[in-house]
Amino acid sequence: MFTRRLQIVQNKISAACSKAGRSPQDPVELIAVSKSHPPAALQEAFAAGIRVFGENKVQEARAKIPELPGSCRWHFLGHLQRNKIRQALLIFDMFHGVDSLAIAKDMDRVAQELGLFPRILLETNIAGEATKFGFSPAQLEAHFLEIVQLSRLQVVGLMTIPPPVPEPEQSRKYFIRLREFRDRLQERFRVPLPELSMGMSDDFTVAIEEGATMVRVGTALFGERTAKTGRPDGSEALDG
Repeated sequence: MFTRRLQIVQNKISAACSKAGRSPQDPVELIAVSKSHPPAALQEAFAAGIRVFGENKVQEARAKIPELPGSCRWHFLGHLQRNKIRQALLIFDMFHGVDSLAIAKDMDRVAQELGLFPRILLETNIAGEATKFGFSPAQLEAHFLEIVQLSRLQVVGLMTIPPPVPEPEQSRKYFIRLREFRDRLQERFRVPLPELSMGMSDDFTVAIEEGATMVRVGTALFGERTAKTGRPDGSEALDG
């Protein structure tokens, strides 16, 4: 079952890249959002070729990681609590939801203590939703130079979650806004931001057409979860 779902998702990724005129040198990374799914489901995904998994709870990830080969990479999706930073830095390769200057500073300090250089994406609340974590574009522009000057953090791009919409096409304007905002930051600060994490199960093809380099796909790969896991403020975590 997983292999069939993966093939469908990969075909959609290829079709979206072709539609957008993207070359094979402009790849899209598929993050399999495995939160709340058991280790057996992840092992099936690995056997089918998945190597990047996304989790949003440190304790859950710590239990799963030993169950899979060491060649897997793990991305943290969602709001990172300050008291979990040290544990998270030890097990995750990428952080998709760095959503405040305070969190960035704490990550930099702990990474210094651990001798690590974590890769991060800055969460941008591009639609200005009160129920979402993340920098507003104005906040991020104001704090951007301070963040990129933190010596231990590798800021490689931006991430966003569009508001819930009935049709995927309605998310397009938010993906365009994030891409254009990324371009503005690159031009103003002369800092490369190659990664755009945007798009989930319902809208990842639209996101790819608008420049996504990473898509977070859960339901389309693993099926529906037995239990929904939301964020502390009631909004959904960074998955699909």
